[in-house]
Amino acid sequence: MINRSDKERIPVNGLLLLDKPRVLSSSQALIRAKRLLQARKGGHTGALDPIATGLLPLCFGNATRIAGIFLDFDKTYEVTIRLGEATETGDTEGKVVSRSPADFDITRIERALGQFRGKINQVPPMYSAIKKDGMPLYKLARKNQMVERKPREVIIHNLEVHDFSKGNLSLTVKCSKGFYIRSLAMDLGEVLGCGGHVRALRRTEVGRYSVRDAIALEELEAIADPEERRNHLMKTDQALNHLSKYRIPKEKALPFCQGQSVPLTASEWEGLGLIYSTDGKFLGLGECDGDGSICPRKVFA
Repeated sequence: MINRSDKERIPVNGLLLLDKPRVLSSSQALIRAKRLLQARKGGHTGALDPIATGLLPLCFGNATRIAGIFLDFDKTYEVTIRLGEATETGDTEGKVVSRSPADFDITRIERALGQFRGKINQVPPMYSAIKKDGMPLYKLARKNQMVERKPREVIIHNLEVHDFSKGNLSLTVKCSKGFYIRSLAMDLGEVLGCGGHVRALRRTEVGRYSVRDAIALEELEAIADPEERRNHLMKTDQALNHLSKYRIPKEKALPFCQGQSVPLTASEWEGLGLIYSTDGKFLGLGECDGDGSICPRKVFA
């Protein structure tokens, strides 16, 4: 029997910092959170593999329009790499395809990791959502169809070794967008000549947001009142309060919201900024055009 409350969806706007549990895909976690908030529209800001846990920012309502901004943020992960075993998928979901002794010390591992710090060219794994002729690579991989993937320039800002014991290597990795932890595990295993795959993965940071500020799905489910659950949402402008803020005259608010540029009367800034009217209403995102005007980029009012 369908619960009536499941069908009563309302306009819900804002960002939810969710601590995704293991096993669920990002889409499955979104569906459950969307139902719990009774939201009509929602989306996630970059998928986590089912084996991964940790920070998954979810956007609802008009906040879905800022999801792309989160895709550009750096991410931080706590990862355990199993050295000495290679799998089909680069993680524990795939079957083991080779085994080799991982009988080396931490010094050799540190030396091997040196080539992965900073800017590197990384080949995405076959088991990824990247598309080839409209088909996700992981679907081709499941059909045993391997295709050539072009290397991508990515950055590892920080790579810290915590422990190496019984073939398990624990790391903290802070990386740029487009980086695949599974590729790091496979590439490191190849450099060491023993194979490697991701045994455990937890995302702890997305940009300036931390998993410490996230709510677990089971905690959200334990809250009986949907309205109380929605108290955990951040407003759209609050989610982007690291951006510059600029106020325009109240009489210029309507033209801005209709897509017209408005005069800039303060110092310029680079990139996107949060635009408010002088009466305090959040209007949207704007950008200086270099010619003395603010151009609307995303309008919310």
